[in-house]
Amino acid sequence: MTQNSLERLFPDQLAPDDATGRETLVLHQERYRFAAEHLVPGRLLDIACGAGYGTALMAGKAGVTVEAVGVDLSGEAVDYARRHYANPGVRFVQHDAMTFAEEEGFDSIVSIETIEHVSDPAGLIRHLLGILRPGGVFIASVPTTPSADANPYHLHDFTGRSFRGMIAPYGLTESACLRQVQRYPLLRTLRREEIRMKDMRPNLPAYYLRHPRAFAGRLWATLRFGFTNRYLTVVWRKPDGVTRAPGRRG
Repeated sequence: MTQNSLERLFPDQLAPDDATGRETLVLHQERYRFAAEHLVPGRLLDIACGAGYGTALMAGKAGVTVEAVGVDLSGEAVDYARRHYANPGVRFVQHDAMTFAEEEGFDSIVSIETIEHVSDPAGLIRHLLGILRPGGVFIASVPTTPSADANPYHLHDFTGRSFRGMIAPYGLTESACLRQVQRYPLLRTLRREEIRMKDMRPNLPAYYLRHPRAFAGRLWATLRFGFTNRYLTVVWRKPDGVTRAPGRRG
């Protein structure tokens, strides 16, 4: 049975009073529309595709995609995506993002709100760029304000600088970016009044006592940005020549 949560949205199952969930869906759709504007002709990979609406959105708007493949670790999400969005040009696969590959490679790889979830972000980027064809585009997004304190599914926090710094060693060229700001209702969030907020990390004060740097990061971000979440989506193009992972030989 599908269920919306802090980490997964099923568009047709959002509760009428889930204002944050609906705003989050709008932000996700905006990222996917932005990505669709920058795809290159050929094969598209949407890694960690979730419920699949973004894969279908990009395939429908790009007009240049030969085949779109959505991949997610969750069998529940992939089943939902297949029922709602699969067609002859769009298919969905259950697989781990860290190891998924197809021999043909991909001309466009999109990773929306994925990198902060994995234990080895640098390893994921190295893997994805390894299956990206020369001349292809890599489009990825992350939160750039703290999130790992309140969201137990997030393992890493990023800034715009640290995010871009992970791509810099590969020699890709940045061609566009999208910045987004989402205000969150502080009291409703703290009270967990919306269903999806039940997934927030319990007992945050105790967490901050154990992780004082996380508290300092949250305090700094709040003083600078107020009660907002900020996100960055970047488009990079891979050189036409072969780009090897830093530090690897052969």
